[in-house]
Amino acid sequence: MEENSKWKTMVFAIGGLAGLLTGLAAAFLFIRSREMSEEDLKLTSGQGVKIGMGVVTLLKTIVEGGSK
Repeated sequence: MEENSKWKTMVFAIGGLAGLLTGLAAAFLFIRSREMSEEDLKLTSGQGVKIGMGVVTLLKTIVEGGSK
């Protein structure tokens, strides 16, 4: 039973670290693109929907990839 727990802990640690790094990279790229275009730093509802759908698609791809 302990071996089962070890791989789960490792998956959580790797997933958490990957999520942290991905989020930081996304924030950095978003800020940089806004600074280069000199537009207002507002996120529109349309952009929010696109980002949300992208996240859902990514999660679906991860789940389906693990089951095949």
